[in-house]
Amino acid sequence: MLRFDIITIFPEMFGPVFNESILKRAQEKKKVAIHVHDLRDYTDDKKHRRVDDRPFGGGPGMVMMAQPLFDAVKAIKGRRKVKVIYTSPAGKSFSQFHAKRLTKAKNLIIICGHYEGIDERVREQLVDEEISAGDYVLTGGEIPAMLIVDAVSRLIPGVLGKAESLLDESFESNLLEGPQYTRPANFRGIKVPDVLLSGNHKAIKIWRNSKALAKTKKVRPDLLDKKGR
Repeated sequence: MLRFDIITIFPEMFGPVFNESILKRAQEKKKVAIHVHDLRDYTDDKKHRRVDDRPFGGGPGMVMMAQPLFDAVKAIKGRRKVKVIYTSPAGKSFSQFHAKRLTKAKNLIIICGHYEGIDERVREQLVDEEISAGDYVLTGGEIPAMLIVDAVSRLIPGVLGKAESLLDESFESNLLEGPQYTRPANFRGIKVPDVLLSGNHKAIKIWRNSKALAKTKKVRPDLLDKKGR
């Protein structure tokens, strides 16, 4: 079972996402365990529960302090071997490759960044990897943390209903997924391609691959560069 521990100053954000659909069932089946921790519970400032302060040297905004983060990671980690991830615009862009790699871990701690970032000593001493949701800036690291948990969890055997449903997804083999159709075969004069109704599985596979390749060339040609095409 893969365990996620998320450190955040907005723990209430996660319930609506983690307590529904596939992620809810994954937890019920004990395929994953997800624990959300309020960083303010670990600050030495018990009166005001403060976890940020002004940056040395001046500048706008606030910086998340080292003490609460060091103590939170230490308490959550215990004696377990963990990988600590920090969600940051400066990290490597998250991809399906990263999601697959993270399924090999047993314990992941995700620190949700905020404000102008975290004290550099946290990054240097605690963080194993920085991950970005993309080349844009969000109001905080909570949404990237949800993204990571979702993308990694669904790759764990037994989380999805059928393992083969993972094989033809977008980004597998660096191709986007091709078009999909369902009933009726004729919707207001728009018909499903005949090959999909033929029952010829070999022909269907060839058709789907050609459509996936064409879509990738049009929408994400950079993926084909990675594949060496």
